Amino acid sequence: MEITCKRCHQTVLEENCFCPSCGLPQLLYEGDGLSGETSPEEWLGAERDAGSIDWKHAIPLTLMMGIPAGVLSSGVSPLSFLGLLWTATAAAWTVFLYTRNRRPAWITLGAGARMGLVTGLLVGWLAFSLSGGALYVQRMTLHQGNQIDAEWKNRVEASQQLTQSWTSGMGTDASQAQTIRAQVKDWMLSPEGHAGIEAFGLACNAIFLLLFAIVGGALGARMLSRSRKPEI
Repeated sequence: MEITCKRCHQTVLEENCFCPSCGLPQLLYEGDGLSGETSPEEWLGAERDAGSIDWKHAIPLTLMMGIPAGVLSSGVSPLSFLGLLWTATAAAWTVFLYTRNRRPAWITLGAGARMGLVTGLLVGWLAFSLSGGALYVQRMTLHQGNQIDAEWKNRVEASQQLTQSWTSGMGTDASQAQTIRAQVKDWMLSPEGHAGIEAFGLACNAIFLLLFAIVGGALGARMLSRSRKPEI
């Protein structure tokens, strides 16, 4: 007979003691060969414990995993291009470490996502702050402003050439397109435009780090719910 979860109604294998989809405890098998269902009170208690987070215990773990991930994801790290991977891994490991000595030794997807959210906020804030701080130090302390501006001008020129090729293929008015490109170029080369574009890029990066941390925390909780039995 097919066994289904009493909460989400997904199919559950006979040997599973909890639902692989939502994590709800299912059938528990006693040592004498008889099987019986856990009581509703035990189900609700296990689900409530797995869905709640002891932040007093979770915050130190979040700091321990989130700070290195934030540094590795920032512009000061040569491995910043792997920032999304660092962030998702940090969130998943935060969940693993949190449940290591916990009863039951698993948490729900929602709880994992919340832990990932906190980890992602820390990682994103660190990546944004360190990257922006590094640019400030390069320009104001190390006096590399001319080099930064020259590199930025080359990037703007390359984007203008790409835009020109794209607009010419669309058959737009050449003089009007040239005027618009000149205005956009002047704005991008201005201090305000350069700073705004850099800040926007750092903010978008922080948002992506946050999203990947949420996914990493949820995946960590899902993997735990598949591999560990609830201890009730």
